[in-house]
Amino acid sequence: MKRILWLGVGAALGVVVFRKLSEARDAVGPEGLNRAVGRLSDSIYHFADQVRDGMREREDELRAALALDDKRS
Repeated sequence: MKRILWLGVGAALGVVVFRKLSEARDAVGPEGLNRAVGRLSDSIYHFADQVRDGMREREDELRAALALDDKRS
């Protein structure tokens, strides 16, 4: 009975290790690298959009505080 239990544990562990190694191999390939670069690019664009929104909001606050008209040069 004990041997059957350890056989099951070994088989399950083997499957888990095989899947993790397959995922790691796929992440290193060209498709995985392409996905990683795409995610990084999306993050950079999202950050830049947030910075622009913050700048626009702060500029509006400053214009209101200084009583400047809404004309932008």
